[in-house]
Parts: sequence; structure tokens; C-alpha cells
Amino acid sequence: MHTYKTPFTHAYWREACKEVKSTRMLVLTALLVAVRVALKSLSIPVGESLYITVGFFVNAVGSMVYGPVLGFLSGIVCDLLGCLLFPSGPYFFPFTFIEGLGSLFYALFFYRARLSPVRIFSAKLTVNAILNIVLTPLALSWMYGKSIMVYLIPRIAKNLLLFPLEAVLLMMFMGIMIPILRRLNLPVGEQPDLKLTKRHIVALVALFLLALVAVAAYYRFFYVAK
Repeated sequence: MHTYKTPFTHAYWREACKEVKSTRMLVLTALLVAVRVALKSLSIPVGESLYITVGFFVNAVGSMVYGPVLGFLSGIVCDLLGCLLFPSGPYFFPFTFIEGLGSLFYALFFYRARLSPVRIFSAKLTVNAILNIVLTPLALSWMYGKSIMVYLIPRIAKNLLLFPLEAVLLMMFMGIMIPILRRLNLPVGEQPDLKLTKRHIVALVALFLLALVAVAAYYRFFYVAK
């Protein structure tokens, strides 16, 4: 399997487009979409329009295998099926687009790439920051006509505080799945052992403490005052 240092090359996207023509990849995509849809019903509500889910594990691994084109399409289909089978409110297209972007972002970091803890953490941080903290509150504000701050602050708190745990769990899950995918003759290539170093641990702990201080400060000086 050829790896690319960056997804911004013609060869990278040519490989990604070829996956759409692969029967095997289409079947794999359908299976993983079914798993992701099933996991949607297991989400844990932690606030207004705010949930903890585990579907991102499957999303990340699938996007690593079948790439950004099928990944984006799988996200679209996953959201549409989830709305049909497990409706939790009125349908709103921007959420479908955001779901597709989630798969696309994971693929841009993982597809045909040599993985590392930093790359995995960067992928999760990008998804949390752009999709969960920025785009989803914007969509909710647009949909319900409320101030974006109603949705923004809880999501900042949740995503910043949970990021270190989610990032480590994602790295462990990827490490478990790569040998399994390789035995299934799927194109994951030879990947290095995914191990946390002291530097990684210190950085994650520092991020968690910083997020904890920021969230505590907001609720102490702004939220309570209101």
C-alpha cells in the first residue's frame, strides 16, 4: 500500500475515487454504516441536544480503509438512516452534511497514511473543534432560532474535557483494529506500534487541566452572574 504524507495530491484523490468502484469497499462501507447507525441508538444524553456517542470509533477505522470519497458518502447515508430509524427530532440537512464531513476529516488524516499518536490526536481534535464546537452549534441555532451561546458553551465544555480520554481510546482502538484489518487483507499497510510516550501523556493532561480551568472559570464568573 502506498502512503502519502499529505492528502493534497492528485494521486491521493485518484486512489480515493477508485474505492467507489470497488465492490469489496462498497460492501465494507455498507456494513460499517449499519454498525454506526446501530450505535446511534446507544448515545447518552448529557444536555440539551448534547450526547456522548461511540460511533466515532467505527467512523475513524472505516474512513482509514475506504478513504474520503466513500467516507463522506457513508456519513451522509449514516445520518439519513439514523434519522429514519432512530429519530430524535425534526430532520435538518446541515446535520447530514456535518456527519459527512466527520468521515471526510478522519479519512484525510488516516487514509493511506502512516499513523502516529500525534496524527490520531490531531484528527480527533479537528473533528471536535470544527464540527462539534463550531458547525453543530451553528446548525442548532439556525434550526431552532435560539442564540448560538445556548448550544456553544455546553459543547465547548464537553468536547474539551472529554478530548484527552476520547483521543487515547481512539488510539487504542486503532491499534487493536489494524492487525485485524490486515488479516482481512484490507489496505492498511504496515503501521508502527501506537504507544503513548511521556510527552504525549503530559500534553494530554495539560490540555485536560487547561480545559477544566477554562470551563470552571466560565461558570464561576459568567454563567453564575447571569
